[in-house]
Amino acid sequence: MTFNIAHGRGLSLYQGFSSARTISKNLDRIAHIIREQQPDIVALQEIDASSHWNGHINLLDYLQSATDYPVSIHGIHNRRDGRKPLAYGNAFLSKFPVKDWKVVSFGEKKLGEKGFLEACFLADGTEIDVINLHLDFRSRRTRLRQVDQLIASIHQRSLADPYHLPPIICGDFNTSSRSSSDALHQLIERSAGEEDYHYFPKRERTFPAHFPSRGLDFILLAAPFEAENTEVIKSFASDHLPVLSTISAPEKWPASDPSFPGKLAKSSLGN
Repeated sequence: MTFNIAHGRGLSLYQGFSSARTISKNLDRIAHIIREQQPDIVALQEIDASSHWNGHINLLDYLQSATDYPVSIHGIHNRRDGRKPLAYGNAFLSKFPVKDWKVVSFGEKKLGEKGFLEACFLADGTEIDVINLHLDFRSRRTRLRQVDQLIASIHQRSLADPYHLPPIICGDFNTSSRSSSDALHQLIERSAGEEDYHYFPKRERTFPAHFPSRGLDFILLAAPFEAENTEVIKSFASDHLPVLSTISAPEKWPASDPSFPGKLAKSSLGN
């Protein structure tokens, strides 16, 4: 599942306008969606640690406690100290253990910076990389630079381990699938030399939640992963709608045999 939870503010325009009680109620709505859908992996964007604008609630701790997921990872790519501290970024909740993870900030701003969180999950003996991505919303040029940074990171990992499964990429792309020159399609095209990615959902829209007119949130898969089913979950817990995909994944992937096709078994991944 991929889900931009908008700092827990629900449909409000700014989280600073919401009381701690209101944010807690919105978090309860988000937790209800996660419990109801039961994805194996949840990728969250715009999720805060203790920050002045949310009543100093650690949103990830709150959601983990409310959903009973055994594993959580918080990738902070905005951090500001002082009288009005901020700390937020992307996060994972997971039913699978984690082998390793890293967080990458695209720049050095202390407010409004975007980035990605990458984790290697151990799913029934198979190492599965998932990249939780949040791209810039203001500038197409900036998004394309961020896509280049992401591809360089993926390529570096591939050089280190050429038989590793291609990462699943998900998150808030801040652009729709309609523009072939923007981030979503450019990520797919610029990866084409190594991986043949496909995006999901194809037609459903995810933003704004009260009247969805744009698809901004996607899950990208390359072989041997396949999407058996993808749906956009209707809710008013955030201004984005969550995307849930049931994915066929290989039971085992021997690192020494690049020709191994993989025997597929069902696994559910969600944000």
